[in-house]
Amino acid sequence: MTAADAPPLVFVHGTRFSAGQWSPQITALREDFPVAAVDLPGHGSRSAEPWSLDAATEVIAAAVDSLGRGPALVVGHSLGGYASLEFARRRPHHLRGLVLAGASASTRGPWATPYRYVAGLVSRLPADRLARWNDRLLRRLYPAEVVEATLRAGYAFHTLPAAWDEVLGRFDAGSMRHVAAPVLILNGEKDTVFRSGEAEFARAHPHARVELIPRARHLANFDDPDAFTDAVRRFALQLAPDG
Repeated sequence: MTAADAPPLVFVHGTRFSAGQWSPQITALREDFPVAAVDLPGHGSRSAEPWSLDAATEVIAAAVDSLGRGPALVVGHSLGGYASLEFARRRPHHLRGLVLAGASASTRGPWATPYRYVAGLVSRLPADRLARWNDRLLRRLYPAEVVEATLRAGYAFHTLPAAWDEVLGRFDAGSMRHVAAPVLILNGEKDTVFRSGEAEFARAHPHARVELIPRARHLANFDDPDAFTDAVRRFALQLAPDG
């Protein structure tokens, strides 16, 4: 694959975070690929915008268009992974490939119950307290260069209840039938909750495969940035040239 054939990459962050989540990947990949990371509605620079999957889809589509290279490989983590699944359904011609990271668990049925409880609990806690807890946790677990951009951008706790209220009850392995491009299901080995349906998700798509980041948890791109980036790079280079 030549540089001209390299797919554009669009990264979609997870719950409460922002485009800053992807700073390790953007730094490592931008010399070889056209690359962008979005702030979803209600997050980061779009903090004042109301959340909806409709709006999230438009934000991702605008990022693909902004790169000016046709359909993109979209990399979505957690909430961003489910938003990317919705994007794949609505905008199939914008998609060259899909990486689902920490987003291969069904959001339907009994699985959703504890997450509805957590979303409701978050709305009752002071945002500044939640931010301090998150800052301490990230600083304890990860090097500053990995999480600095995330810490600087802050958190979107005010959006979490609305975002997960829309996602819960909506997605399962059947959602993969609407993805008209190859899929890499990329999970942390120890992310037992959000990889719980990875086998079903993979079986539901004719061109999907699973790859695990050893010893990584839900934030696999923080736990092992190099391994996560390498997996995305290899998958991107395997995609057929557009057109």
